[in-house]
Amino acid sequence: MIDQEKIATAFDAAALRSAERRRFLSLVGRGGVAAGGLALLSACGGGDSTSEPTPTPSATSTESTEAADISILNFALNLEYLSAQYFSYAAQGAGLPAADTSGTGTAGAVAGGAQVAFADPIVAACAREIARDDKAHVEYLRAQLGEAAVAMPSIDISNAFAAFGLGSFDPYASDENFLYGAFILKDVIVTAYKGLAPLVATSAWLAGTAGILGAESYHAGLIRTLLYQKGLAANAGKISDARDGLDGSTDLDQGIAGANASISNIAPVDGNGVTYSRTTGQVLNILFQTSAGATRGGFYPNGLNGTVNASAAGA
Repeated sequence: MIDQEKIATAFDAAALRSAERRRFLSLVGRGGVAAGGLALLSACGGGDSTSEPTPTPSATSTESTEAADISILNFALNLEYLSAQYFSYAAQGAGLPAADTSGTGTAGAVAGGAQVAFADPIVAACAREIARDDKAHVEYLRAQLGEAAVAMPSIDISNAFAAFGLGSFDPYASDENFLYGAFILKDVIVTAYKGLAPLVATSAWLAGTAGILGAESYHAGLIRTLLYQKGLAANAGKISDARDGLDGSTDLDQGIAGANASISNIAPVDGNGVTYSRTTGQVLNILFQTSAGATRGGFYPNGLNGTVNASAAGA
């Protein structure tokens, strides 16, 4: 029998997403979004959508839609810069080429990064494949955005890992450390794309965003499987708890092993088997390493480029 309550919940969620996007378009129509105020995406679902009437956009609907989608894609590009640099250094000892990091905004450099002396050839092969895919994601998003693509901001892929329950550790020192670092990043990126995809209105960009979500989910599931296989679930649980402590009171994270040893918990999902979503604000709470509203910190010491750039206040 069909669960009518679940259907009603799904329709309520869809209506909320539509309302969020309308508010976002109104902000873009009034001239774009600045750090804290843009955060319709940052506060997605966290505020009272009836607290003020929706303004009439001053730009045309097409212009507003394109501007909103550009902001969403540039946020995704900031995430891919971070992930691509982490995996590129681990797999080959070098980051993205300069041609893949230029754009609007303040260009930054990468702090940290080194090639991992992998002991397990399977982990090494996975690192190389994910590095290739993430580089392709950067290039795809930059191609879609054209001259609107933001430059890579300053990125810390060394010291920023220390805040996730494991103390100070070098993510490039061993296979295990590399997997912990990958786990810190990939689960967050999957939940970020899950939150972004429903907000993209341009059909071609929606298809691309959904495709990247699929690839990132494969990456995250693989990392989880390797951690489980190697008996590293305990420390992965500390990382999960640290992430969940930053993004608010709602449980949007899960460790590796489930309630019993027969459950590996490959995918972090709710009771319906649906992957969790995070708003951009919640994503940046984790990546800035703060439960407060901020525009920089952690993996992005000088903040993001683009209009979606603030963590959620009071998370």
